[in-house]
Amino acid sequence: MKTSVPHLILCSTIFTLHLNYFSLALNQEGLILQKMKLSLADPTGSLSGWSDRDATPCNWTGVACNRRGSVASVVLSGASLYGSFPVSLCRLHSLEKLSLLNNSINSSLPLSISSCRNLVYLDLSQNMFVGPIPASLSDLHFLRYLNLEGNTFSGEIPSTFGKFKQLETLILTENLLTGTIPAALGNITTLKKLVLAYNPFSPGRLAPELGNLTNLEELWLSYCHLVGPIPDSFGRLSRLKNFDVTCNELTGPIPSQISQMKSIVQMELYNNSLSGPLPAGWSNLTELRRFDASTNRLTGMIPNELCELPLESLNLFENQLVGSIPESIAKSPNLYELKLFKNRLIGPLRVSLAKNSPLQILDVSYNTLSGELPEFLCHNGALEDFVIFDNAFSGTIPTNLGKCMSLQRVRMKENRFSGEVPAEFWGLPHVYLLELVGNAFSGNISNLIGGAKNLSTLEISKNKFSGSIPNEIGLLDILILFSADGNELSGEIPSTIVNLRQLGTLDLSNNNLSGGLPTGIQSMKMLNELNLANNRLSGRMPDEIGNLAVLNYLDLSRNNFSGEIPGSLQNLKLNKLNLSDNMLSGDIPPLFANSVYKDSFSGNPGLCVDNSCSRKHEAEKGKNRVFSWVLRSIFVISGIVFLVGIVWFLLKYKRLEKMKKGVTITKWTSFHKLGFSEFEISDCLKEANVIGRGASGKVYKVVLSNGETVAVKKLHERPKKDENDRNSVLSSDTDEYDVEVETLGKIRHKNIVRLWCCCNTGNSKLLVYEYMPNGSLGDLLHCNKSVLLDWPTRFKIALDAAEGLSYLHHDSVPPIVHRDVKSNNILVDEYFGAKISDFGVAKVVKAVNKGVESMSVIAGSYGYIAPEYAYTLRVNEKSDIYSFGIVILELVTGKPPIDPEFGGQDLATWVCTTLDRKGSDRVIDPDLDSRFKEHISKVLDIGLLCTSSLPTNRPSMRRVVNLLLESGASLPKCTRKAW
Repeated sequence: MKTSVPHLILCSTIFTLHLNYFSLALNQEGLILQKMKLSLADPTGSLSGWSDRDATPCNWTGVACNRRGSVASVVLSGASLYGSFPVSLCRLHSLEKLSLLNNSINSSLPLSISSCRNLVYLDLSQNMFVGPIPASLSDLHFLRYLNLEGNTFSGEIPSTFGKFKQLETLILTENLLTGTIPAALGNITTLKKLVLAYNPFSPGRLAPELGNLTNLEELWLSYCHLVGPIPDSFGRLSRLKNFDVTCNELTGPIPSQISQMKSIVQMELYNNSLSGPLPAGWSNLTELRRFDASTNRLTGMIPNELCELPLESLNLFENQLVGSIPESIAKSPNLYELKLFKNRLIGPLRVSLAKNSPLQILDVSYNTLSGELPEFLCHNGALEDFVIFDNAFSGTIPTNLGKCMSLQRVRMKENRFSGEVPAEFWGLPHVYLLELVGNAFSGNISNLIGGAKNLSTLEISKNKFSGSIPNEIGLLDILILFSADGNELSGEIPSTIVNLRQLGTLDLSNNNLSGGLPTGIQSMKMLNELNLANNRLSGRMPDEIGNLAVLNYLDLSRNNFSGEIPGSLQNLKLNKLNLSDNMLSGDIPPLFANSVYKDSFSGNPGLCVDNSCSRKHEAEKGKNRVFSWVLRSIFVISGIVFLVGIVWFLLKYKRLEKMKKGVTITKWTSFHKLGFSEFEISDCLKEANVIGRGASGKVYKVVLSNGETVAVKKLHERPKKDENDRNSVLSSDTDEYDVEVETLGKIRHKNIVRLWCCCNTGNSKLLVYEYMPNGSLGDLLHCNKSVLLDWPTRFKIALDAAEGLSYLHHDSVPPIVHRDVKSNNILVDEYFGAKISDFGVAKVVKAVNKGVESMSVIAGSYGYIAPEYAYTLRVNEKSDIYSFGIVILELVTGKPPIDPEFGGQDLATWVCTTLDRKGSDRVIDPDLDSRFKEHISKVLDIGLLCTSSLPTNRPSMRRVVNLLLESGASLPKCTRKAW
């Protein structure tokens, strides 16, 4: 049969199309990568550009090819991929570089990884890998870079790692590795960088074999549970630049062989138990820029030759060093940080200190240094932190220091300084903390203080300052604390002081001040403590003092105040009230007429106490019997009218009761024996009694007829929801009400706020709680009340809150996840005991879900939400633990979870970054007593553990409680609270 011409043309066209199709088909390596793409979840579409229409994958995102067109590199860092490790990649025979950094790969690392035989670079850090590290990794003979940081690898470091032939970088930080650091690592003589920090290794010694790593440039072994001495063999690490073994339990002396580390730039030995004197031979370490051996048990003197090095930072604080500071310290031309506090140093600060260096930070507190201050401390205009408290310095403040415009923090308390403070010193524009307490300074407070625009804390108590407080004090817009008690100040309190809208503490007690309280004091809305005791103040106490909503400490004793006590004082939530030894008269306001305040009004003969006023006027009443008879007649007539009114009211009330009886019985549910009725509650829900507002409603303070005080939460009334909205989670006040009642109604624990009763009639939803006089932890920390919270108090609050959460997670049946743990939901009673509150978004964990439940919306507060919760909506106790870790960081730093100071970071990130760069001193709240630093650091570590980005790394709440209790053993016995 003959074939027609058109048919031949058609066949030829089809054949040509097939050839074109196969010429454009994806090659074998592209198909392998497509298989990898299909095996991983890609929620952000990072691999959406990988198209099977391309001939090769060489132009795909994250893929690079060699000159032969074969795939040599796959780099998919931060692509939000999750799933199992793509083993198929090992079929790319030319693959040399693989990076899956910062994804969510959540499988074990398969043994078959050894089939990626040409790998030179492997980075799997910041993922969720689990299980042991495969011993077969050492079969990758060309591997030079291996980074497994930030995963949950467990088990021991394989001893087979000693077989690596070309490995230069090994990073295993932040995993769950156990066992000890194997001596076999000393066989990898090609290593330049060995980083194993932050792993829960078993206690073990530093292997002397690591001294064989003669090419090593960085050795980082912090938090590795190391014990015993630093091996002498480490002296052979002549190329080592960074040596960090901080936060271990190393003992013994620093070996003299360290003088052979001729390339060392940074040596970090702090937080160990090293002892003995600092060795000789420092002059050989000509590259040393930073030396930190703080918080050890070092003895002896600071070597001269150490101070002659070109150091930038020298930290030897918290040791047992003796002697004086070497004069040779002035020969360090780059020295910007010198911290020698908490030693036994004596003698003066050297005259030439800072003359030839840009000294920024000087802290020599808690020594016995003496003499006058050198004049060159700010010679180069760089000094920022000047901390010399608790020494025996004397003399005056050098004039040049008054011109130090770089100064930010000045702490000179508890020394022997005298004379006048230079006028310019008062007005330094960048100083935010000025502390001169406990010296013998005299003279006036200069009016130049108005230039100290950055000043937030001014403490000049227990000196001999005299004269009046300058009007310019009112220009310090951000002043939070002004303490000048125990001086010789006179004159009136300046009227401009009411301009200090941020002021939280004003203590001017024990001076010679006169006049009255300034007009307009109600504008000081943040005032928490007002102490003007033992002055010569006079006049009437203004009613407006009752408008200071957050005032809880008021002491006006031993003055000449007269007139009646303002009834508005009853609006305040006072922890301390002392108006004794004045000239007050009239009645004591009803709220204070009880035994709690019995000593608050003594020494005021004109006050009516225990009916004294009635007895005083009895004689006068006897002289006016006719007038009394008239009054009695009026009272009799009024009584008759009153009785008629009562009878009428009772008749009406019975009818009303019959109508409302059924409703009243059903709307109130009590969980404890009550000594009050619902009518008392509803009558007190007035705007004047509001003590808090939130997204869900208002909270009222209600003082009951029996003297008790309760807190009442009234939920907002919201419009009825459509039928389609019924399944939304916690989308209405009804949901929150039901959850709160269901959760709190059955809980009995000392650290969970008590729900007395509740009311729900459909239109009105009320929750009645026990009243917590000190409000929330958030208010205490961040509303200028933190002066009330010394470290032992903060620790007690942390421990109480931890025990409350531990009960919810471990002892409640079934377990409960709070889902909104934050400082504002931790309430504080009159004894600073803490209780968890606000269970409106709590969730009962169902056993069928094994502790994990997926929610349809995010609950919680910005800054406290665990990272994984924000994008997976998986609910379990680990979310609460993260939030509690943020609360710990708030207690340690005194900072809120979100703050512009953090530059867009959250508190947890800011703390980690600042710790690494600047150390714990820049993290810990400067208002906390430094003698607790060791314990604060331990609690800070617990907070960081709780805020680990990986949920599996966070301890259980029961473990958190144990960690806190164990840490508390380091607190001085005299400062321990009732925990």
